[in-house]
Amino acid sequence: MTWHSYRARWRGADYPASPDSSALETWLRLRLTEPAEGFEEVEPGCHVRTVPAAECESVHFVTMVCQWRGVEFQVHDERAGELLLEYLGGSAPEAVALGLERIERGVYRSWIPRGEVGEIREHVVSLDL
Repeated sequence: MTWHSYRARWRGADYPASPDSSALETWLRLRLTEPAEGFEEVEPGCHVRTVPAAECESVHFVTMVCQWRGVEFQVHDERAGELLLEYLGGSAPEAVALGLERIERGVYRSWIPRGEVGEIREHVVSLDL
């Protein structure tokens, strides 16, 4: 599963995307698993077309979020029945009370058993490129 990604709408269709900035403007690398006109196969099953971000109808950054113990978290990774959750609350005392590990100033994470985590859902933020 992809826990963080970009998504772009170009010519009426949505594509997984990644930013490709230059000194003058931002471009987006749109990806498809199947061949399509204007897309170049860069490896088997990966076809890419680079377009100016300004040509896209919309660009979004998508993260996966969930609830654990009534608190919202961002999901960062998964391993053997556990999810790596990062606290989104902004309160160091609350993060410590939840038993989270301080990774750096203001960043608290922990591996949590998947069965304890509520429904995972997309959190989509529109970007103005």
